[in-house]
Amino acid sequence: MLSESFSNQKVSIVAEEDVQTLSKSDSVGLLTAVVNTVNECLAEAPKYGLQSPKEALGTSQILEAISRCNSTGGRTGRHWVLDPVDGTLGFVRGEQYAVALALIEEGKVLIGVLGCPNYPRKKEWLNHHHQSYQSMPKISDTSDTWEKGCVLYAQRGSGEAWMQPLIHGNKKHTWSNSAQRVQVSAIDDPALATFCEPVEKANTNHSFSAGVAHSMGLKKQPLRVHSMVKYAAIAQGDAEIFMKFAQSGYKEKIWDHAAGVIIVEEAGGVVTDAGGHPLDFSRGLYLEGLDRGIVACSGTTLHEKLIGAVYASWESSNL
Repeated sequence: MLSESFSNQKVSIVAEEDVQTLSKSDSVGLLTAVVNTVNECLAEAPKYGLQSPKEALGTSQILEAISRCNSTGGRTGRHWVLDPVDGTLGFVRGEQYAVALALIEEGKVLIGVLGCPNYPRKKEWLNHHHQSYQSMPKISDTSDTWEKGCVLYAQRGSGEAWMQPLIHGNKKHTWSNSAQRVQVSAIDDPALATFCEPVEKANTNHSFSAGVAHSMGLKKQPLRVHSMVKYAAIAQGDAEIFMKFAQSGYKEKIWDHAAGVIIVEEAGGVVTDAGGHPLDFSRGLYLEGLDRGIVACSGTTLHEKLIGAVYASWESSNL
């Protein structure tokens, strides 16, 4: 779709997926499933105001498309940054995961689109990360209410971030009828703030986060959610703080953050490393030079308090 939309220029896509697994002799069944799924999705394109291919794509065409996702990004040119499944464990468990696409030009993130298929209608359901959403109560599907799922998007410099619910059934996509502007929470009292962090201990240092939370005066239990859904929660005002302190040696990948960061920022929030420096998406596949970790806040007041708490906690930790 991107290649057809920008047919007069080479489309550079940064993504971690490749064709190696699909090309193995024992992956015929998996490859067939991928080809079928791609064509089923493309057949639904008219529902979203896009044009379907005139005929189904063949195996070689789909492998060629996937093989194009080999860009390494960088400071120059235009690069699309794709994460088709962010939060694999959440996806497998039927919990939170995200589908993310961002546009980087000359090292700056300009557009972010974040799909959160299991994002709940009620904020409280985010806490049930251990519970399959299949077992949650169903609600009627009308034009102004939905059970779960949304897409958020933002453009750099617009000062606006937008959300729309997923389309259910055979309804045709209409931007004007379903899109709603979202903004970060106005809460600036740490005692009232909700903070998010990754679910898996391998992805962040929970004990250090707990120390920061205590130092800052956060009273609520952490909201542990898979994937960039944490950015979605802040952008929509369902949480105020996100912090991630990866284990030593781990390098943060740009596709795990680009779309979520611009959406939070255009919704009125602040995203930096744990030293208060802007994230640099111009240095290839990774967010190089990070100071300790990544933090996001709904506003400058909480951000300043959080950065102060990080420094205070770091001094007393043995990290």
